[in-house]
Amino acid sequence: MSYKVMSIGMVRQLTGLTERQIRYYEDRQLIFPDRTSGGARKFSFEDVERLKEIHRKLRDGFHTFELRKAIMSETAHSIKT
Repeated sequence: MSYKVMSIGMVRQLTGLTERQIRYYEDRQLIFPDRTSGGARKFSFEDVERLKEIHRKLRDGFHTFELRKAIMSETAHSIKT
């Protein structure tokens, strides 16, 4: 299990992404941070790695809908196994 304990500020430092980019990836359903009772986003180390991968793939020419489709497929596959 991967604990979601990092704030968006820490994730920004670890990834080099802006808070706006991180929120955009969440809006596009590419990343799924937990929320505290106050609404603050909390991320895991797995989320950080996924954000780095998303950013690399977008730079390489992928589109967000392609990445979302791959993530949904990956999630469905992991549920079956």
